[in-house]
Amino acid sequence: MKKILTFLLVIILAFGGFLTWLFAREQDGVPILVYHQVNNVDKNQMTVTVEDFDAQIKYLVDSGYTFITPDELIDAWESSEESDQKTALPNKPIIVTFDDGYIDMYKNVFPILQKYNAKVTLFTITDYLNLYPNYLTWSQARELQSSGLVDVESHTLSHFSLTDKRFSSTEVRNQLYSSKQAIEWYLKKPVNFVAYPSGLYTQEVEDLTKDVGYRGAFTVDYGLSHKEPQHYVLPRIPIFGDNSYPLLRFKIRLLGAPIIAPLNRFKNQLIHDGNGMIADFIWIP
Repeated sequence: MKKILTFLLVIILAFGGFLTWLFAREQDGVPILVYHQVNNVDKNQMTVTVEDFDAQIKYLVDSGYTFITPDELIDAWESSEESDQKTALPNKPIIVTFDDGYIDMYKNVFPILQKYNAKVTLFTITDYLNLYPNYLTWSQARELQSSGLVDVESHTLSHFSLTDKRFSSTEVRNQLYSSKQAIEWYLKKPVNFVAYPSGLYTQEVEDLTKDVGYRGAFTVDYGLSHKEPQHYVLPRIPIFGDNSYPLLRFKIRLLGAPIIAPLNRFKNQLIHDGNGMIADFIWIP
């Protein structure tokens, strides 16, 4: 019995040490959240209810988080310690992003941002604006941008996968560059960032993203973002996955990112290797 208790104690201490190491490694990491839709109509995995989104933003405000933009993040990372112009990150920085450019950004999200004076970054599929009724118009995007609470950036022209081998490098480049040009022309502002469709990229896509003039790019992952190794593969914590998104689950994803990120990568690797049944036992909140 004594040997069993000793063994269990060793396991507990080892696990505790591992968790401590994980969180210590991520202590300077910045959380970046990604949403898609916020409404009370669509019942799909990409949609958060209006009430849940309000509660999540309120939690961030009450918890002392400071909403920053991608430019502010990169400015802080790129400023040197020797420079007189050093830019420091605020206490508990966080970036909140939205993908696609749905109309509920204007109808449902914007009023909540005004209520809490919260800033977000919106990655738009530029060919969809002024085309589909469930997406923003350019006029609405201009109003959002001029508010100072929404920074409109690129999510490519038409959201096709940049890693799809059916498309040439020229077509991928056009998706990246022309969407940047469209936003800069319509909104009269520089476009420095892109979110890869579905978070997928290759080294070639990353190189093209740099070549057309983006300052950084975003994927979809559960980890926190760090100055190293790259500004063009910034992870984002997805805030979707259920028809209802309780505040507790939101907190687990936000605060538990250092644990969830490697766990999710391990689960995806199991699925990739054909071990889906084993992967099913790994719960990702």
